Amino acid sequence: MSDVTIYWRPMCGYCETLKASLSRRGVTYRTVDIWRDRSKAEIVRAATGGDEIVPTVQVGDRFFVNPSADEVVAALGG
Repeated sequence: MSDVTIYWRPMCGYCETLKASLSRRGVTYRTVDIWRDRSKAEIVRAATGGDEIVPTVQVGDRFFVNPSADEVVAALGG
């Protein structure tokens, strides 16, 4: 499974929990630190209605705000 991008920021416990849960399930993903790459924060704001809510996950062209691992896996068709 691939085509998953997790937009996150340091010190986000929800982000770490989601990444660990997806890793345990064998889901591969890319991560984008929106504090390090501020231009990517705009993607998160667009997906969330103006806020920088993390984790925001992109699966293909769909966005999920603070999803569970089950939601991400389902979006991948698994």
